[in-house]
Amino acid sequence: MTSWLRRRDHNIFTNATSLLICGLLAGVVVAAAAFPAAAMTGLAAKAGGQTFANLPSELKDFSSPQISRIYASDGRTQLSQFYDEFRSDVPLKDISKNMQAAILAAEDRKFYEHNGVDLKGVARAFVGNSQGGTQQGASTLTMQYVRMSLAYSATNPQEVVDATEDSAKRKITEMKYALQVEKQLTKDQILERYLNTAPFGGGAYGIFAASQVYFNKKPKDLTVAEAAMLAGMVKAPSSFNPTKPSGHEQITARRDNYIIPGMVAMGAVTQAQADEAKKVKVPTKIKQIGNGCAWVSKNYWGFFCDYFYRWWMEQDAFGATEYDRERRLKSGGYRVITTIDLEGQKAARTEVAKRQKDDSQNAVLLAGIEPGTGKVRLLAANRKYKLDDSDNPENKLSSDPKKKAKGIRGTHPNTTNPLLSGGGDINGYQAGSVFKMFTIVAALEAGYPLGYTIKTDAQYKSKYKAGYGSSSACPGSDQWCPKNSGKGVGVFTMWSAFAKSINTYFVPLEERAGADKVVAVAKRFGVEFRAGSDRQKADDPDEARGWGAFTLGVTSSTPLDMANAYATLAGDGMNCKPTPIESITTKDGEKLDVGKPRCIRATPKDVARAALDAARCPVGDSAQMGACGGSTAGDTKGIVGHPVFGKSGTTDNDKTASLIVGTTKLVVAGYMVNPDYPEHRDRMDHDIVNPAVQHTLKAYMKGKTKEQFKKPGSTKIAYGDQRSIPNVECDPIGSARGKLESAGFEVSIGSEVDSKCPKGTAAGTNPSGRTIKNGAVIIEVSNGKNNKPETPGGTPPGGPGGGGPGN
Repeated sequence: MTSWLRRRDHNIFTNATSLLICGLLAGVVVAAAAFPAAAMTGLAAKAGGQTFANLPSELKDFSSPQISRIYASDGRTQLSQFYDEFRSDVPLKDISKNMQAAILAAEDRKFYEHNGVDLKGVARAFVGNSQGGTQQGASTLTMQYVRMSLAYSATNPQEVVDATEDSAKRKITEMKYALQVEKQLTKDQILERYLNTAPFGGGAYGIFAASQVYFNKKPKDLTVAEAAMLAGMVKAPSSFNPTKPSGHEQITARRDNYIIPGMVAMGAVTQAQADEAKKVKVPTKIKQIGNGCAWVSKNYWGFFCDYFYRWWMEQDAFGATEYDRERRLKSGGYRVITTIDLEGQKAARTEVAKRQKDDSQNAVLLAGIEPGTGKVRLLAANRKYKLDDSDNPENKLSSDPKKKAKGIRGTHPNTTNPLLSGGGDINGYQAGSVFKMFTIVAALEAGYPLGYTIKTDAQYKSKYKAGYGSSSACPGSDQWCPKNSGKGVGVFTMWSAFAKSINTYFVPLEERAGADKVVAVAKRFGVEFRAGSDRQKADDPDEARGWGAFTLGVTSSTPLDMANAYATLAGDGMNCKPTPIESITTKDGEKLDVGKPRCIRATPKDVARAALDAARCPVGDSAQMGACGGSTAGDTKGIVGHPVFGKSGTTDNDKTASLIVGTTKLVVAGYMVNPDYPEHRDRMDHDIVNPAVQHTLKAYMKGKTKEQFKKPGSTKIAYGDQRSIPNVECDPIGSARGKLESAGFEVSIGSEVDSKCPKGTAAGTNPSGRTIKNGAVIIEVSNGKNNKPETPGGTPPGGPGGGGPGN
């Protein structure tokens, strides 16, 4: 369509077509000599007869393509823009008088005198073209506007051809439309619409774009010389291209010899102003105008821009197909205010770049989400969102040996892959123990309280299958036997097991809650399961029930997934679909509902609050309802300086290191991974990713009020049904076991301890006093070394009131 719009009509009054024109307009041309132009509307119908009268005259409503602009959350800072045609309408009052005069001097000097059709000009063109002289057009500015309107309102290719072809029929149709347009619109309205629709070359459509591309200024600031040059380009933008030597010569001549003198003749400028304007050199370079995410003004905004674009392309509200949605974005003239927090984004990028170079094959990826809304506040990586220049590629070869052998380049230092949010060929990365949170939620939903105790060993023989010969199976068995990274032996609760990331606590807890229920929680909390094998297991109930390793984080996920999942806890159990949108406004000022927070109840409020209480332990905060007994990222609370919750994660052989930390205002998830080669041999370093997450959150929370997390409404979810532990001190081991099992506890035999009881008998229990119904109780065995008379008034070791987990 664009190429047709750029053509100039010269030959429509020749050969056989001239006979049709002559027959239809002969009466009009003769009448024009005797009657004022104001009477020509009626004369045209009489002179042209029924054929002219039957032509359509009502233009269809149309909207020329407009730039959609994308802003940061401050509503002022433009991140990017999207367009098919670089165009943005402006009112006539914001277009300089110089430009208004110049376009009339170039295209229609009698614009304010005719009624849409310059009949004398038609006759003059007819006579001149018939005599074989220089071919002349006869299109008024109104008729040119009609032609562009018909092309833009076309609903199929043939209508575009009809609107732009060199034919007598088209010319007559334009005349009829032009007469009607002049009845409906004022001259100034027609001029405004023309200037906002006309193509100016260089990818610029309309006067706003032309002013930007050629002079990097607003239309209201155009000088005489600038306006005259732009007006001269409309006739043939390609031929008058000032960046090419031949085009530069032609547009200079047209400006100086035709348009500026025309402005003088019209009285728009003085001769002195004209002389000065001719001294100004026509530019030879034009401004490159960015389009899309690869042109963002700061390349560390690119990943967020890309996330916005992918989000837009998934919204049915913008069209039934991806093609429709992209057309809407690139032609709709939307004003989009996004959720990106510029200060938070800048801090994230600074913290990442400080700790990992852009050209490293290992990536540090940070995503931040606001709890309760799903608003994505930051997406940062030690990468530049940038396409490689084919003439000077910067990217290093992939670290995947197979890809490297084929010369395939990696994602460092430049990439446009959605490393943080997923999509395309990015399914995500294993994140490790951060997935244990889903097991806690599933267990709480099943009625297991935070204080539920399990006796753990260094290795646990699970009911899940691993396959004979598997490195994770028990010797001589097909049973999956996970181990702890540390010793992890003893009685643990959800608080203490989460604090120290005890694998052999969470696998049996997953067995009790049901692995399929744990997977279901992850789904409700927003994990996407992009990898085909993961999706198959998640969607098949039988496979999900046997997915024991799920609690250890073997599933692919992205930082955005997991930031959103943990934000569900801080959002009181409401999972809000991630969104990059604060508001979307149409070019007509209408605000759309698309992109507003969409939240579902993912888990009961008290479950979310209880799980969050346990999640305070790993990051060095204090649980409000239980004892942590340790941490894996204990310096977090001191760095952030606010109440925090979260979890660190590590996969086998440290192929991934992750940390998620949140406050009531923001949750930041950080991964350190190799995006190009999952089977790499590097060990990812928590000393890199942890401080990047911690200091990003610290910067975001600076100046914000310290806000405490809410407790569950009932203490039962924390402590459950408490039961008294029978006193088995000095009982034979068999008798002690029987008493404890009869009381409903899960009993195991512990190590020997100093005790006054005879050697080999029960010295006491751990815990002692009271504990969770069906909880774990360890019988401690006496070594008989402290067999001394009890001190009067003393309390037997391990008796009522004694310490230990569960109290």
